[in-house]
Amino acid sequence: MDKCIISWIYFLLLLCGATIGEAEYLKYKDSNQTINARIEDLLKRMTLAEKIGQMTQIERKVASADVMKKYFIGSVLSGGGSVPAPQASAEDWIKMVNEFQKGALSTRLGIPMIYGIDAVHGNNNVYKATIFPHNVGLGATRDPELVKKIGAATALEVRATGIQYAFAPCIAVCRDPRWGRCYESYSENHTIVQQMTDIILGLQGDLPVNFSKGAPYVGGKDKVAACAKHYLGDGGTHDGINENNTIIDSHGLLSIHMPAYYNSIINGVSTVMVSYSSWNGVKMHANYDMVTNYLKNKLRFRGFVISDWQGIDRITSPAGSNYTYSVQAGVNAGIDMVMVPYNYTVFIDDLTSLVNKSVVSMSRIDDAVRRILRVKFTMGLLKILWLILHTLISLGKRNTENWHGKL
Repeated sequence: MDKCIISWIYFLLLLCGATIGEAEYLKYKDSNQTINARIEDLLKRMTLAEKIGQMTQIERKVASADVMKKYFIGSVLSGGGSVPAPQASAEDWIKMVNEFQKGALSTRLGIPMIYGIDAVHGNNNVYKATIFPHNVGLGATRDPELVKKIGAATALEVRATGIQYAFAPCIAVCRDPRWGRCYESYSENHTIVQQMTDIILGLQGDLPVNFSKGAPYVGGKDKVAACAKHYLGDGGTHDGINENNTIIDSHGLLSIHMPAYYNSIINGVSTVMVSYSSWNGVKMHANYDMVTNYLKNKLRFRGFVISDWQGIDRITSPAGSNYTYSVQAGVNAGIDMVMVPYNYTVFIDDLTSLVNKSVVSMSRIDDAVRRILRVKFTMGLLKILWLILHTLISLGKRNTENWHGKL
């Protein structure tokens, strides 16, 4: 057999995680099955290590194909200004992302990783990307259709670099101009912020008819998973102090800071990022009532909840002073994916220990992983794997012995 064909076959085998001639039916790789059926089939095959790996997001500086494979890492990100090279081209980005993806796909179950970036006004970390006005300028236009078009353009440029996940939009309602991040807020008026959530439809695509409210949606290879942030009340902190305490009664919180999240969920947003700030003294990263009871249970949000950069570390003061407790509090509050971003082995070891001691339940872990897998299946990241497997099985019926001899 031609050496090129043999190499191609070997590469496909690496991607799908199947051995030559293996005919086992893997429901999770079958795109004809419902997403829920695929999730449950994959979930029951996963070990605790594989589940916790999916919940772990690490910075690209500490990522490699080997790390992805060894720890089953579910997601990688670029922090602010973290690039593969100075003035990196789109090809440079793609090469880097593909290298990480190769490691993820070479694991036992072949679950793809998702790569996230702060594309908050265009793909602004990438050299020569189109830069759009900050949210404060876009909000001043009062033009949801324009914002939606900007979302679509941003998604296209993000996907052109091989990336599938944008940490946008910020839907904070800035209530004090002393807050240094007011430029990230569309308006002090929550109604305007609600209108601007149409950017999610640009980033992720228009929802199909009869779409199930609360489910995540990403509509094609030129779209990205979006992220509504920062949940909740980040624009209302006392005296405008960043990452501080939002002092307000529940009526004020729900009537001013929550409405844009209603709209985001209606628009099919895939993820929600938790705020560094507190509400009446309770850190949002540890707020079970707001993250699980309200966002997940009452609003029926079915995508995944992600922490902010080292967000769980900030649960304690000083930050990181009791990291094991922070992992416990953050995950039990309902955070599904943790933006670690560097000391991932410590996070993995601590969460594993907490589960083994029944401090964090397996049901909590399974809820987190279901949500992460739902976004990945919705994006179609696993679709190609089943097509590859079918191709191999079909060819293998004719050439199995020959392949074994030459591989």
